[in-house]
Amino acid sequence: MSDDILNDVDVDQDAMADEWAAAMAEQEDDSVDDSPTMALDPLVPLSNGGKAPDIDVILDIPVTISMEVGSTEITIKNLLQLNQGSVIELDRLAGEPLDVLVNGTLIAHGEVVVVNEKFGIRMTDVVSPSERIKRLR
Repeated sequence: MSDDILNDVDVDQDAMADEWAAAMAEQEDDSVDDSPTMALDPLVPLSNGGKAPDIDVILDIPVTISMEVGSTEITIKNLLQLNQGSVIELDRLAGEPLDVLVNGTLIAHGEVVVVNEKFGIRMTDVVSPSERIKRLR
């Protein structure tokens, strides 16, 4: 690739990033912050000689984020009868928030947004760590 083409790609990516940031900022301005506050646990002395854990070790580990619109259970017989144009009824109502999953674990709920003809998701509710632990049981 020539330098001109590379520069155009960089400019396009920068412009798209700026547009996403502006759209997200606009949505934040429009929304009302009615999120509940969460009480913090008291500080506990570290058991590793006063050193804080090195979180940098895990920051580069890739995770899979997925959005779940809904789900349903059907028999294999009905599954084999599906073809183009078939409709499968899901367990969600229209307009209900989507589940945001990280490696299959529910971490938040959100709604679909469209910016520059691409889909995204705006987090509307983040599941607390204690709630995530309850859902594992």
